[in-house]
Amino acid sequence: MTPDEQQAYQELRAWQQRMQRPPSAMSRFARHVQTRLNGLLPERVHQALTTAIKQMVRGVLFGSMHTTRQPLQQATLAQREAAVRIRIKYYRNTAAAEGAVTGAGGFLLGLADFPLLLGIKLKLLFDVAALYGHNVHDYTERLYLLHVFQLAFSSQQTRNEVYQRLANWDAYRQTLPTDVQAFDWRTFQQEYRDYIDLAKLAQLLPIVGAAVGLVANYRLLEQLGDTAMNCYRMRMLPAS
Repeated sequence: MTPDEQQAYQELRAWQQRMQRPPSAMSRFARHVQTRLNGLLPERVHQALTTAIKQMVRGVLFGSMHTTRQPLQQATLAQREAAVRIRIKYYRNTAAAEGAVTGAGGFLLGLADFPLLLGIKLKLLFDVAALYGHNVHDYTERLYLLHVFQLAFSSQQTRNEVYQRLANWDAYRQTLPTDVQAFDWRTFQQEYRDYIDLAKLAQLLPIVGAAVGLVANYRLLEQLGDTAMNCYRMRMLPAS
């Protein structure tokens, strides 16, 4: 491997170890509390949230598919990752600015942050996929993006499960349903909400909302970008 590939491989191995850690006692406790709280919500609320997020995500997936650049061909890993980092920085700064504006706008405008931020995150994933040379017009590649998203924003227990699917993607993709409707949207939306609830709740408060929105969105995009890079590295670099 080239020096750049060796560096990427070392970063990948460290990331893989983090993804496969067993849930800590604190993580298990937090998941138990969140599960109990979710259990207090009526089933119709869960169904409404699942439907709303499914429709938002599917809308962004469809729109981004037609606005994403063609897959980058004939480029080295170093060239791809230099371009990926530029895109991550762009979307990270965009999300931070969006969080500051909606956070400063009070409760109602703060609620608008959810769909806006979701769209920014998914558009980032589409750009990253193309820069690593993958065609998002392929249905299974769009499902791969959803799994990357889920890996970035889930509890450690769910993260362990999703990581195994991504680490064995070539085999797992053969078992995928032909209809995106069959994707587990309930788990997707619940894990995502549970993960960002605490990070984003303070954004709805007056005075501090703008600062919280800026920092939270910045960190969430940074985390998603790091997760996406390592997921695509797994598909490019030789297995250990």
